[in-house]
Amino acid sequence: MDLNLLCFIMFSFLFVGYLLLEGFDYGVGMLLPFLGKSDREKQAIVQTMAPVWEGNEVWLIAAGAVLFAGFPHVYATLFSGLYLALFLILMTLILRGVAFEFRDQDNNPKWRRFWDWATFFGSIIPSLLWGVAFTNMLAGLPIDVEKQYAGTFGDLLSIYTLTGGLFFVLLFLLHGAVFLTLKLDRRFLLKTRKLGLIISKYTLLLSVGFIILSFLYTDLAAKLVPALALAALFLALFFCRRYLKSHHYVLSFTFSTIAIISTVSAIFSGLFPRLIVSSLNPDWSLTVYNSASNPLTLKIMAVTMAICLPVVLALEAWKYHIFSERVPVATSDIQSNKLVWRRLQWHYQQIKTHLCNLFSIIRK
Repeated sequence: MDLNLLCFIMFSFLFVGYLLLEGFDYGVGMLLPFLGKSDREKQAIVQTMAPVWEGNEVWLIAAGAVLFAGFPHVYATLFSGLYLALFLILMTLILRGVAFEFRDQDNNPKWRRFWDWATFFGSIIPSLLWGVAFTNMLAGLPIDVEKQYAGTFGDLLSIYTLTGGLFFVLLFLLHGAVFLTLKLDRRFLLKTRKLGLIISKYTLLLSVGFIILSFLYTDLAAKLVPALALAALFLALFFCRRYLKSHHYVLSFTFSTIAIISTVSAIFSGLFPRLIVSSLNPDWSLTVYNSASNPLTLKIMAVTMAICLPVVLALEAWKYHIFSERVPVATSDIQSNKLVWRRLQWHYQQIKTHLCNLFSIIRK
């Protein structure tokens, strides 16, 4: 395996991790203004995201670092051609982060309602634009021989890319609804299950259109792996709805997870060895070879990520283990948050103590 392929796999893996973990955050954020009736219920919904959303954003930062260091030409072309879309994603993510922090600073209902809607727009806009961006990379952008974007913002919009954007919105909505069946107080189960069944029906229907358009607008049909991944996407959505209907919430969340992994895997495996397809001339497409950094940079990136990724995965597993309990509505206020953070600090002190003991043994 050469370094170019290895860096491409790492970039793909990081984006799968980002969309998988941030996907339910997006979904929960979109459901926030509609699912909770009282402020206490909405606070409980926010609390399902509050301990983990910042860590989920790290995956995007890491993916951007790999793209910047490993494939600088792709990074430059994306941020010139998709500048407005990526700028909107960045601004809405900042708005959503501010909403999480500012919502509890005032008990005024209008204040909290404003930040609830800020969370909503900070979730639906990135979901839509990620779908538009990925389908554009797959269907083709007007990239010239100089590896420059030669189109306008209007060139980013088509039936396929808008369908892809809407599909990503529904996919994350479903992922978030199923996530809430595992995280919220059990009194919410009937409500979230009913909402999840409605969303799953439309997601399943739209997935058929997305798959058909993917075969019509791209070359995915000619490749075995992405074609199988799209088939797995449809089956995963089918079983997600089936298990949600039969009250098997863990299995339902498992299949919504598989659906996101299948979608992103189909896109990246369909792209390879390209990273951006040129609609002007296939020979002008940006690939993992003609847009890569020098071998030394790729080697440094590969070694760095080989060391950091296991640590990140271990921390993610530990984080979700710590915050694995359901969030009860009755105790979802500020005091409950303090109790959670005290428990997290206790676990941190335990790990610190064990590490100190280990270093003492090694020193002896």
